[in-house]
Amino acid sequence: MAPRKKATGLTPQHKAALAQGRADGLAVRRYLEALEAHKPKRGRKRSPESIDKRLKKIEELLVDADPLQRLQLVQERMNLQDERARGASKTDLQRLQKEFVKAAGPYSQRKGITYAAWRELGVEPAVLADAGVKRGS
Repeated sequence: MAPRKKATGLTPQHKAALAQGRADGLAVRRYLEALEAHKPKRGRKRSPESIDKRLKKIEELLVDADPLQRLQLVQERMNLQDERARGASKTDLQRLQKEFVKAAGPYSQRKGITYAAWRELGVEPAVLADAGVKRGS
């Protein structure tokens, strides 16, 4: 029986390709998560000023509110404070978009992701064009 060859491990090119794949996947994931988090909601958007105005009004209403109204006002106040905090900590969508544009083309080819799939997740056509992802691909 012939002796077995020792495993030589990964080549530097293979290691680089794996690292690039991980980086591309991370860029794609971050951008898609940011898109989902910033998906437009129905109705009129609130400005920070309108949130502050409503919070002030809630404080005034709490003084004379019965227990059930107080409960609802406290919950509304908590919701508005959360909304204001989310607005203050905006994700740098443009930076994530730049990283996505660099990664999406090669990622699409490697993974077999089509233009239609990207569009269904909310990626804009202009972003896909910048990434080199074409219709019918």
